[in-house]
Amino acid sequence: MIFKRTMNYQIKNFILFDMKIPFVSFNQTNSIIRKEILKSFEEFFDSNYYILGNNVTKFENAYSQFNQTKYCVGVSNGLDALHLALKTLEIGHNDEVIVPANTYIASVLAISYVGATPVFVEPRIDTYNINPNLIEDKITKKTKAIMPVHLYGQACEMEAIMQIAKKHNLYVIEDNAQSQGSSFKGKLTGSWGNINGTSFYPGKNLGALGDAGAITTNNDKLAEKVRMLRNYGSKEKYYNELVGFNMRLDECQASFLNIKLKYLNQWNNERKTIASWYLEYLKDLDTIELPKCIEGADHIYHLFVIKSKNRDYLQSHLTQEGITTLIHYPVPPHLQTAYQHLGLKKGDLPITESIASELLSLPIYPGLTQSEVEYVCEMIKLFF
Repeated sequence: MIFKRTMNYQIKNFILFDMKIPFVSFNQTNSIIRKEILKSFEEFFDSNYYILGNNVTKFENAYSQFNQTKYCVGVSNGLDALHLALKTLEIGHNDEVIVPANTYIASVLAISYVGATPVFVEPRIDTYNINPNLIEDKITKKTKAIMPVHLYGQACEMEAIMQIAKKHNLYVIEDNAQSQGSSFKGKLTGSWGNINGTSFYPGKNLGALGDAGAITTNNDKLAEKVRMLRNYGSKEKYYNELVGFNMRLDECQASFLNIKLKYLNQWNNERKTIASWYLEYLKDLDTIELPKCIEGADHIYHLFVIKSKNRDYLQSHLTQEGITTLIHYPVPPHLQTAYQHLGLKKGDLPITESIASELLSLPIYPGLTQSEVEYVCEMIKLFF
């Protein structure tokens, strides 16, 4: 399918002129917080206290309250959060960790960092989250943990996952990087597991202005241990109880996150509104599959993904029309060169592979207007 670009379109009695819609824009959110951010940077700069100071403590307290957990420990990024969570649980060589097959590579890398083996479980074809019905078949004597990943903003079926973990005496480590503020049956993601990791990469629903991450837990001992591990294995400077790391949350980024956290629920609700526009405008188009939510699961739409067998052609068409889209993710972990040693080949995980070849993420961010969403949808309809 090849479409010749035209300069404008007559659609529903109005003209849309050569619109340019990025995949993500920070213009609206940055304009709201600009003065607060600049003021906080001045205060940070003048404080002469740049590592693990009041800003980190303030954010840890605020985020633990937001996420309804006893503890939050700020760390350097989301990958380090998952790495430290696994390390804190003493998961390592000869251990196995169950992880969704269609997750972003960071979830899998964290498992590899501690020397454990990732064991892939296929997702549900409708929600794209890990299928709880397939988990038990993958459990062996080496299995130590389950790592559910709340992909795209929709909560996993945490009740079923926690029941399986309890039955087999396994840890649960939630990867909450894409679902800050989402919930399953009223309980927030990032508060179910024994110890959980999240990312504050700039594009996340709660994003820093650089790399940042955090660990959440309700366990006193785990919180104390991860605090030491992130800071050279030390409680007291120059005295090291553990072989630790330098994986601390930056004091400046913590000051920015303190500001942005106040707006997170508002911005999540705006994402839900934008998603409702997409769902309404595209509901009658039977050539694509729209996001589906299961009973009990909240969706805060970190991403709005559609499924199409003509995905690559559709993406090319939308690019021609000034609409930027992304693919999350084009190559699943088991087919990455880095994981050839696991011995998995194309065809071994067919649901994951079909998702990788058919999903397309449409623009969604606070500030995206209804007319822009309608334009995207009209261009999708024009393609078909």
